Amino acid sequence: MVALHPDGVLIRSLPGMGAVLTAEFMASVGTIHRFTSADALAAASGLAPVLTQSSGKVRHSRSVTGGNKALKRVFYQASFCSIQRDPTSRAYHDRKRAGGKRHHQALIAPARRKANVVYAMLRDRRPFQARPPLRLVA
Repeated sequence: MVALHPDGVLIRSLPGMGAVLTAEFMASVGTIHRFTSADALAAASGLAPVLTQSSGKVRHSRSVTGGNKALKRVFYQASFCSIQRDPTSRAYHDRKRAGGKRHHQALIAPARRKANVVYAMLRDRRPFQARPPLRLVA
């Protein structure tokens, strides 16, 4: 069923998005036109930082309770699968780990990136095109 859907073909081109995760994404989102931007999709999935204020203190933190849990799980699982099989995703995860992030935090970062990429793919109607990881010259 996913292979027959035009969005399914596009979404499956993204590393980490298998048939089951693609079906869950399409069931949770419906149409991408519900969201005004990639940031709105990330916020709906609970991957965007949330501003909290209390007695004059302002903090940005990840919302543990906010967003669609099924959608957040789709992006998290896709991130986990892609770091095992995709060298670009693995390099991004390793950069986050080298920057002091814990494993869970290093998985949330590519999950947020996947939300941005999926939104752009569905908006532009173009499949994912892999690029080699950037190498920093020291």
